[in-house]
Amino acid sequence: MRLTETEILTMDPTDAGAPLLSDQVQISGNVVPMTLTTGGKLRWPDRCLSIAKDVLGFTVEGSRIKINAVIESGPGICCPSNVGAPMRKTFTFEPLSEDSLRLWNQRLQSVIDSLGRPKRLFVLLNPYGGSRSAPKVFSHDVKPLLDDANIHYTLQETKYRLHAKEVAHSLDIMGYDGVLCVSGDGILVEVVNGLLEREDWSSAIKMPLGVIPAGTSNGMAKSLLDFVGESCTAFNATLAIIRGHKRSLDVATVLQGQKKYFSVLMLAWGLIADIDIESEKYRWMGSARMDFYAIQRIFCLRKYHGCIKFVAAPGFENFGEPNELGGEIDELNSNWVMQDGYCGPTFDMKGFNRKIEGPFVSIWLHNVPWGGEDVLAAPDAKFSDGYLDLIVMKDCPKISLATLMGEMNKGGHVRSPHVLYLKVKAFALEPGPRADDPNKEGIIDVDGEVLARGKGTYKCDQKTLMTYDKLHIKVDQGLATVFSPIN
Repeated sequence: MRLTETEILTMDPTDAGAPLLSDQVQISGNVVPMTLTTGGKLRWPDRCLSIAKDVLGFTVEGSRIKINAVIESGPGICCPSNVGAPMRKTFTFEPLSEDSLRLWNQRLQSVIDSLGRPKRLFVLLNPYGGSRSAPKVFSHDVKPLLDDANIHYTLQETKYRLHAKEVAHSLDIMGYDGVLCVSGDGILVEVVNGLLEREDWSSAIKMPLGVIPAGTSNGMAKSLLDFVGESCTAFNATLAIIRGHKRSLDVATVLQGQKKYFSVLMLAWGLIADIDIESEKYRWMGSARMDFYAIQRIFCLRKYHGCIKFVAAPGFENFGEPNELGGEIDELNSNWVMQDGYCGPTFDMKGFNRKIEGPFVSIWLHNVPWGGEDVLAAPDAKFSDGYLDLIVMKDCPKISLATLMGEMNKGGHVRSPHVLYLKVKAFALEPGPRADDPNKEGIIDVDGEVLARGKGTYKCDQKTLMTYDKLHIKVDQGLATVFSPIN
């Protein structure tokens, strides 16, 4: 029996199983009952779809309604191992009257609108990153899903380094419900920096950001999808954006004098930074360049003089040694001036009560668990706990180091006796020269980009944002927002 519109409007919305609309419809020539519940379930004899999880959108074509959905694939002859992977599917039904068609259209749309899904997205696509696969990823995986979900989008291809930052800095944020980054991690980082350098940064940074893995390093997408047990694919990442679920993301401010940089992924100095940046000379090898160059660096191991100071998270106060404060407080505060955009959280050196002296093999700070699709850098990292995970290695026999590096794909390296793994609220890095050659220094790598290069490093003639000198990092808990899969 079909309910009247008055009955529908007066139903108790707390009753998840109560019908919002119940009617006879025609499917494949057969007249069957169909019900849309207040809990967002669309039921008919052969199927039950969750609007929130399964339904992307719908279209009305004449007297028919087409439901665009995603369902789990069944066993197939060509790809039996792909059982359970999501696939697109369309279900068509025909209400028996114009009045019924109007009600179905209205009620389906009201349920979808209640989910807070994005209706208009600004899409940034990096055609040059990784294996230059982003255009294909967008046309094959992303665009069909956005079209199914009736999401309007503006597509902008980046043309040069920091182009995405420029776009984010001037974007009309009122015209969009989110920014979608089709690339590796680099475009996301540029967008965050662009938003935070705006005069209206406090409202701009609330813009939800989506990440589609289409680059060499897809650490953020991997972290978000792996958190809910989903594989790191463009299809799954796009579904997360369409469904509109969001989570907060910590943002770290890297400060050196009056220069600042906003980080959402990681900072590396020493072994990890050297592998990440110097392996670019073997980019023709694809993703294998990292493993190839890692072997070289392990057997020609470098150590760097320097010191780190930090504010330990609760439970980690005994790591390192006590730090005696001197004139550093005044030096830091004297460099703090008003600048355009967000200046970052206030730094108070009184809290930097612990330190570790070098030499170091590697210093690695992480904001999210995965550094790439196959590098579980910080297994205990959380998206918005207000802390950075610090991985410190001062020394390690080469054979043990090779074994340790091989365990990074599952996070086993943090359990090594040669590794210190802790959480910090704030961090100061004082980088020094290589232990084997005082005339050569190192590279500071932030979110996959070179923040600073010292003397004698790879491409040391190239200009960088900061100098190879002391810098400070502090975390803003949950400052940014990202589209996230439903747990």
